Amino acid sequence: MRLLAVEDEPDLAEAIAACLRGAGHAVDLALRLEDARAALAGTDYDLVLLDLHLPDGDGLDLLRQLRAAGQRIPVLIVTARDRITERIAGLEAGADDYLVKPYDLDEMHARILAIHRRAAAAAELARRFGRLTILPERRKVLLDDAPVHLTLREWALIERLSRRPDITVTRAQMEDTLYGFGDEVESNAIEAHISRLRSKLGRGAIVTERGFGYRMGQV
Repeated sequence: MRLLAVEDEPDLAEAIAACLRGAGHAVDLALRLEDARAALAGTDYDLVLLDLHLPDGDGLDLLRQLRAAGQRIPVLIVTARDRITERIAGLEAGADDYLVKPYDLDEMHARILAIHRRAAAAAELARRFGRLTILPERRKVLLDDAPVHLTLREWALIERLSRRPDITVTRAQMEDTLYGFGDEVESNAIEAHISRLRSKLGRGAIVTERGFGYRMGQV
């Protein structure tokens, strides 16, 4: 998943990023609301971790703006505000979950996965492409009903491609799915991942649109 962590405590922000990157996610950090708005305007995120007390405003304002604009991106509030009225206010503003500081990083990751499973299940239970079946809520891929082992990055790419199979995904968009801002990306990294996916799923699973990018095919 591509995640945005909005957190103004640098040490905690780096700990969050290290935990989530270690679990195979691409993570961007925003220390201010201004940075978060800029990131959201230019990148398609799977989930936002949102602190509320930020140097340039209240995270709830950003959440309300997202929901007012019709954006359903999942949001997990992570904050020191622990009163029941504050938790209710966060959930009523459109948060998918609410976690109070100090919290365990493993619990944070478990909540992220739970939110993602709920969102995936609500969107679609199964995606079928001939002999290939993708189960986003279980993070599984089946070929002729047999499970196929994928690395975390291979899964992220096939999930991204299968989400909108009618849309061609550019190389830059695929890099955004796998890597955070500032991460070094080898020039042939995407091609290497695509090649390995084709070897596991069949050459027809991913179609190259020359000069544009990639899209899902049929096996």
